[in-house]
Amino acid sequence: MTRRLVGGFGELLITAGVLVLLFVAWQLWWTDVVANRAQERIVRSLTEDFRDGSTVGDDALPGLAGSRAFAVIRVPRFGADDARPVIEGTGRPVLALGVGHYRGTAMPGEVGNFSVAGHRTTYGRPFHDIDRLRQGDRVIVETKPTVYVYEVTGHEIVRPYQSEVIAPVPDRPGATPEDALLTMTSCHPRYSATYRYVAHGRLVETVDRADWRPADWTTVEG
Repeated sequence: MTRRLVGGFGELLITAGVLVLLFVAWQLWWTDVVANRAQERIVRSLTEDFRDGSTVGDDALPGLAGSRAFAVIRVPRFGADDARPVIEGTGRPVLALGVGHYRGTAMPGEVGNFSVAGHRTTYGRPFHDIDRLRQGDRVIVETKPTVYVYEVTGHEIVRPYQSEVIAPVPDRPGATPEDALLTMTSCHPRYSATYRYVAHGRLVETVDRADWRPADWTTVEG
């Protein structure tokens, strides 16, 4: 009887272990597969709409009423083909479909702090390599009429509650901004949400879409 109980308990543990492994595989791999496909579709749709002068509306993002994809962000340091949609809001459904724009922060190219968040693991992990960014690296934000080129100026690691990093002047709440800035945030370290890795940048170039030549700006040095 005891042997039978021990055997049954052992089988339960094995089954539980298999289920845990399947969940981890789904979380760390399959969500990336699904999210990358979805994000590629949104980027493709945005690019086509930018080309013909229209915009992507809420109906392009099922289940995200009140949010819209309005820009494409490219980080050459992350790869030559790196391109992610920027969507209004930073809730869980938004971040599963791309990079989220913190509501209330500046829009691309505006004076203030254009602030965005992205997953570092799971759901396409758009900011997986945020810690590889170097001072001077370019971050390109494409909108319908204009392409904005930012350069990374530095980084910091903070606690999740330190929202002052996305203030109009980062880390100086209440200060009046004079420059167009960029802040990118993601979890730190990888596979943990204990801290936030924050990269800051500054706008260095504004280019009309008609004059945009990607090869002039997407080269990575070093």
